[in-house]
Amino acid sequence: MSDPVDSTFATITGTGAGRMRPGEARNGAIHVVSLTLTKTADALIDPKLVLSWLLTALSAPGAMIGLLVPVREAGALLPQLALARRVEASPQRKRFWAAGSAVQGLAALGIAAAALLMSGAAAGVAIVACLAVLAVARSASSVSYKDALARTISKRRRGAITGLAASVAAASAFGVGLLMASGLFDVSVAPLAAIIAIAGAAFLLSSVVFMTLREPCADTGDDDDDGSLAALVEPMVTDGQLRLFVASRAALAVTALAPPFIVMLSTASGRTALDDLGPLVMASTAASVLSSYVWGRLSDHSSRQTLMAAGAFGAAVLAVVGAVGLGFGGLGGSLGAAAAIFAAQIAYEGVRAGRKLHLTDMAEDAFRARYTALSNTLIGLALLAGGLFGLAADRFGPAPVLLGFALIAALGALLARGLDEVQTD
Repeated sequence: MSDPVDSTFATITGTGAGRMRPGEARNGAIHVVSLTLTKTADALIDPKLVLSWLLTALSAPGAMIGLLVPVREAGALLPQLALARRVEASPQRKRFWAAGSAVQGLAALGIAAAALLMSGAAAGVAIVACLAVLAVARSASSVSYKDALARTISKRRRGAITGLAASVAAASAFGVGLLMASGLFDVSVAPLAAIIAIAGAAFLLSSVVFMTLREPCADTGDDDDDGSLAALVEPMVTDGQLRLFVASRAALAVTALAPPFIVMLSTASGRTALDDLGPLVMASTAASVLSSYVWGRLSDHSSRQTLMAAGAFGAAVLAVVGAVGLGFGGLGGSLGAAAAIFAAQIAYEGVRAGRKLHLTDMAEDAFRARYTALSNTLIGLALLAGGLFGLAADRFGPAPVLLGFALIAALGALLARGLDEVQTD
């Protein structure tokens, strides 16, 4: 007779209770709660929307606002190679994830305090500095999470857990966005600082919850590792599947880069960005709510096919949006822009679900943190190089850039076709 807790967990995630590890239901609940808290906090402190608006309201210099997204993205990815060995040397990966979440919480509280106590350039410097600390702490959580997930949750259940958390978090963020758009309170610095402080508290709570995870102690790395940089990057030389995965992921990263260009295209008719901000935020979060769990379950079946499908869908969406923008000079107002963001976000959620689970399931326990760090560091460099697309948009307009993104996404889907099927029992 099955454990009722295990049966309930299996029903919620839709995975079936068969061959469940002892204590897996409890661990699954901890993963869902912790990820929901951090993903909700991420949405509440989004540099592309929330922090950009905040620094504008605080009269911070434009250069500070321009630093927000590069600092957040590069800071979260580039340090991972340096952290990989420390993670591998730890008998329990949950400690790194929990520590990273706690520091992110403190950094978010610092941002809230700076918003309330400072203005102008001083506020800009303080908030960007706190964001840099948050990003580096996030890198510790990122490089350790796949190991913690693999050690505590069986294959064919991992995607359901991460997908469920993403959907619940997106629903929470949608509610906050709807509350802002409703006019029930004035969207000003003080309320926004309070929202960021709530995000900080969510990060801290997630750290406490995640430390209750029942993670087995395991071997701490490869005894043959001589400690050199060459040994750290060796998998990129010896593992053709890793190289193919990184190439596919880099190409599919255009699904993450596309939304700002869709926003640029939506304002081509003369409307201001703030006119469409509410509908665009709600469209993005609605897409996450509706698609994250579905993509997660599809990834449990085949992360390779998920990457192919999401890449192909993203290519089609970006091609249509780019063609419409090129032909009509815009997207027909806020409704057209929201529809474009909605579809593009669905493609992005599929890419994110597929690439996270594929790397988790393809790597051996002893090298998963290293594979994660290598992949994320290289993608961080690719995203920094992606800043050049902004120059292209200034010269040629956003529509041709989106058409170029469509071709690159199609290439990513084609590359994913060569990946191995890694969801095996």
